[in-house]
Amino acid sequence: MWRMSYRSVRPAVSLLLLALVATGCTGDDDADITVGTVTKATVVEVVEAPATVVARAAATVTAPAPGSVGELRVHDGDRVRKGQILLVVDSPQTEDQLDLARDAYREAQRSGVGGIPPADFSRTQAATDRAARKAFDQARDAAKKIPDPALRDAFLAQIEQSEQAYAAVTADARQAVSQFNAGLASVSQALGSLSAAQRAQAKAALDLARRQVAALTVRAPISGTVSLAPTGAGQPAGDLSALFGQLPPEAAGLVGSGAATGAGGTTGSSGAGVDTTTYQGMPVGTGSPLVSIIDVSELSLAAEVDETDVLLVEPGVQADVELDAVPGGVYPAVVDSVSLAPTTSTRGGVSYVVRLSLDPGRMADDSAAPAPRPGMSAVADLRVRTAVDAIAVPAAAIVRDGLRDTVWVVDNGRARRRTVTLGAQGEASVQVLNGLALGDQIVVSGADQVTEGKRLP
Repeated sequence: MWRMSYRSVRPAVSLLLLALVATGCTGDDDADITVGTVTKATVVEVVEAPATVVARAAATVTAPAPGSVGELRVHDGDRVRKGQILLVVDSPQTEDQLDLARDAYREAQRSGVGGIPPADFSRTQAATDRAARKAFDQARDAAKKIPDPALRDAFLAQIEQSEQAYAAVTADARQAVSQFNAGLASVSQALGSLSAAQRAQAKAALDLARRQVAALTVRAPISGTVSLAPTGAGQPAGDLSALFGQLPPEAAGLVGSGAATGAGGTTGSSGAGVDTTTYQGMPVGTGSPLVSIIDVSELSLAAEVDETDVLLVEPGVQADVELDAVPGGVYPAVVDSVSLAPTTSTRGGVSYVVRLSLDPGRMADDSAAPAPRPGMSAVADLRVRTAVDAIAVPAAAIVRDGLRDTVWVVDNGRARRRTVTLGAQGEASVQVLNGLALGDQIVVSGADQVTEGKRLP
């Protein structure tokens, strides 16, 4: 018996036209065997995939600081532009932090440490040098007046040694002063660096406090429609992956999302029967969801395609989409991208997310179909292969033999198994690429009752 493909398919655009020849075979077991002639037809292979309607972009802004909603400037359902003010959070704690940061910065500016001046012994050294030269000159003049040449030379030599000793002591004194000044310079440099670091730290704290106060004026991160019952209310504040709880995991990653600043814990959780609508004066904690914005200017579709079919899907493949909420409506769609990341499908197997652009739909009476909303469930029929004017046979004529696809061909009145190569596979008919020719007689029904060499009419 022919093994059906794992892909889910729907009827072809035009069914296979076969010149069926009813035959009567001997025996009751042969009553359901029918022989027909191979002709041409159009075969459309369709992959059916569950899908979800997703918005172009979505974001939930959160409270940047603890406090309360001091001013609410939008209403539920308002259209807003990116950067437009949504609300202002009243946060005395954040304002106090800014005042403290200003005071700390001013104090750091005033308490800057100046440099330490080096030691200056130049005047004392100059006076000492003048006095020494004068004393040495006077001693030489006195020694020169000694009549005894030997004694005179001895005194002059002693004066020369004393002068050299003084020069050596003076040089050591100058070096000591230089080393002392170098030490003072190092201390001065260290103190200056410390002062600069303190001023830089105070400036950074002041800038941060200013940004926190500026963030109290909450602006729209994207253009779209406002919802004052924000998605994610009651979720952990920092969990931006919970922006759209109504979307399945495979669709959530396809929504172009933006998020406002804010992190930390929420003020609580929303249980059953608790209204999470944002209102003026409402107390908030850092990271509490405040407003959701959804951009529905361009809707798309996130479809879940099984791993057995995904290799047939590529950008440009056309599809027909049916929404659970709009019975009888059909929406044209085109594949934009196929994700490379595997996910776990709703059926428990491996699947891949396929993104499709979604066009306005039509009803059965050709009237306009209602516009979908993000999160709606749908089924996408992806026309992955279309074979026009192709050699085709009924799906029931295909018999799976191990790894081969075969048909029973009538040869001189007897059944002969023939291997065929299949192309597009519709629900009612399949394309045959190799193995059959126009006009061939084959078993089109009851193939499971046929054996090799069986006599056929």
